[in-house]
Amino acid sequence: MIELSKRDVLGGSLAALWAGSRGAAAAAATAPVAIRPGRFDASVASLQAYRAPEWFRNAKFGIWAHWGPQAVPAQGDWYARWMYVPGHPCYDHHVKTYGHPSEKGYKDIIPLWTAARWDPDALAARYAAAGARYLVSMGVHHDNFDLWRSRHQRWNATRMGPKRDVVGEWQAAAKRHGMRFGVSEHLGASYTWWYPNHLYDQFWPRLGVEYDGADPRYADLYHDNRTEPFTNKPGTWYTKNPAYHRHWFDRISDLLDSYQPDFLYTDGGIPFGEVGRALMAHFYNSRTGPSGQVEAVYACKNQGSGDFFEGTAVQDVERGVLKGINPLPWQTDSSNGDWFHKTDDSWKSSAEVLAILTDVVSKNGNLLLNIVLRADGSLPPESDRLLADLEGWFQVNAEAIHDTRPWKIFGEGPTEAAGGAFGENGRYTARDIRFTTKGERLFALTLAPPAGPVAITTLRRGSRVEPRRVGSVHLLGRGPVAFRQTASALVVDLPASLPTPQGVALDIRFA
Repeated sequence: MIELSKRDVLGGSLAALWAGSRGAAAAAATAPVAIRPGRFDASVASLQAYRAPEWFRNAKFGIWAHWGPQAVPAQGDWYARWMYVPGHPCYDHHVKTYGHPSEKGYKDIIPLWTAARWDPDALAARYAAAGARYLVSMGVHHDNFDLWRSRHQRWNATRMGPKRDVVGEWQAAAKRHGMRFGVSEHLGASYTWWYPNHLYDQFWPRLGVEYDGADPRYADLYHDNRTEPFTNKPGTWYTKNPAYHRHWFDRISDLLDSYQPDFLYTDGGIPFGEVGRALMAHFYNSRTGPSGQVEAVYACKNQGSGDFFEGTAVQDVERGVLKGINPLPWQTDSSNGDWFHKTDDSWKSSAEVLAILTDVVSKNGNLLLNIVLRADGSLPPESDRLLADLEGWFQVNAEAIHDTRPWKIFGEGPTEAAGGAFGENGRYTARDIRFTTKGERLFALTLAPPAGPVAITTLRRGSRVEPRRVGSVHLLGRGPVAFRQTASALVVDLPASLPTPQGVALDIRFA
């Protein structure tokens, strides 16, 4: 058990609340937040002058280390919440493995996260080889545990658990391997999400015995918000308490100022109204170059709680896609398994991941993919195999993905992808084809390996979409291939042996 003394509390409005100085906390909450001077302010009109930088539009693929103490039990996502919910498998697992949450709570999981086999440089090298152009580190999840040398939270990875600057080490590794660097923050929802840790069993033999989250000694980890539970109902994802809004701003601006990342993801809409927009302005002003181009990308969701204003940020669609080509760059975030390591998980194959990536890129989007890590920082076999497969595919087909732009239409084929969050589909056929462009080159990528010739109906002779005559076709990884442009389709003959076991990419030039 970790004991708390007043010397350990490192400031911020929650420390004031813990100490009983609610008047000081209220005063801090209403004081203006400090925004770095620049062209942006907290108004929507100002933020709508934002344009996503070219590096993000060119990158197309990033890898996310959605990783932290919740990987320790190997029970998947949201463990820190579900372990306090009787009847949930995580509660049962916790009681059997660690003890009752009135005695052994999440605070006792944190010291078990030692990351003993974590080698960020070796992992970053593999991520870059697998086609990733940006690497994103977890900054803080809903568990309120900071993975950097935090000035406002003693519960952080440099003082507890691995006792390493996880964010800083990921950043250095990304830089060494030529990738842009980003961080994710899930703190905004933590104040309501973690409400169950304040509760107690409603049955014998521990009826009414409070969980450890109700202990005021640990209020800086578990929060002291006992009036705003997250219930899946609209408006409960984010707290309405201005003291927590200021606490969130101080914590996340510390993360941004300390590491100057290129990318920030918020797990929800823009939090907390003007306070959230102030953080966006601070981030954009901090990452504006001499030419006036903003190098920062802020990605957040356009559904559920919080705000989203078109053009102020990059829209993120969790585990989903958009129906067609979006005029503005966007992103989907997904994982090859559960968000945190889970025993007996179900895993995406490389064919599924590459089909999702290709579909997203054809619609002007990026894929940010979590590659699941074990608690010790090592790769499960499924993650290791996926990275090897991605490396092989990108060695052949990278030019059809990186630095491309959408074509006139995103593609063709029989499989209809549902638009919106949590509707991703990696199960496509070889007749499902997606298009990307680079200059005068048109790439046609199949979303599954073809068993014979590829027929592209969009490029048939006399097509209204593309009236030009096809002059040549190259199969990436092989070279020129025979083709014929008929009244029904552009038919491309392929060799018996394909360059990759997933889909193929055709480089099409017009006469």
